[in-house]
Amino acid sequence: MNQPLADLGWALTRFVFGMSLALLHGYDKVFNGKVYSLAGTVAHLGFPFPLFFAWCASAAEFFGGLFVAFGFLTRPAAAFVSFTMLVALFQHRHDPMGKMELALHYLALMVLAMLIGGGKYALDRSLKLRSPFVRKTTLDA
Repeated sequence: MNQPLADLGWALTRFVFGMSLALLHGYDKVFNGKVYSLAGTVAHLGFPFPLFFAWCASAAEFFGGLFVAFGFLTRPAAAFVSFTMLVALFQHRHDPMGKMELALHYLALMVLAMLIGGGKYALDRSLKLRSPFVRKTTLDA
């Protein structure tokens, strides 16, 4: 495999998924008040303190999406987004696959980001931020 193209491909994938999550899903919740309708959904799921958890999910989508897009604190950001997507999948568990598909795609990408990190073209690498719990991968080289 051509490693420079793989590095570029991963950076592009991170950027597109992260920015679309942040701008198309998190932004309205964080800045346009849609967090309050999400709080109703969170309450319906039985979470305590639904507004608090709605803000956590909204922040995970917006800030986590941005962080993954730019490869900053990639693994922790992806972990928060992954949890949010697991809850979204649970919420849509009885819906048709087409309704669950988006959360499933974001979850898969975020799990991948947790596993391999930001890669060569990430702020993590530029700032020399590495997890002490993860061994160096091919994309980190």
